Amino acid sequence: MNWDTMKGRWQQLHGAARQQWGKLTDDDVKMIGGEREKLVGKIQERYGYAKDRAEHAIDEWIASVDGTPKSPPTASR
Repeated sequence: MNWDTMKGRWQQLHGAARQQWGKLTDDDVKMIGGEREKLVGKIQERYGYAKDRAEHAIDEWIASVDGTPKSPPTASR
């Protein structure tokens, strides 16, 4: 699933995001609004992750929500 699809489904995935990252508040998830970079930033802030680690965690979460294997990382991120 690509991020555009995730963004479109963000309201449906709100609970899944909170379950995955319990340190995110409801306000955080609302503020993120399906924007990948905002999610990366909040995960970095709440968990102290480096950007690469936060992006990797998001990729794994997307794969688990979608049920398909994640694609290899691209250099354009």
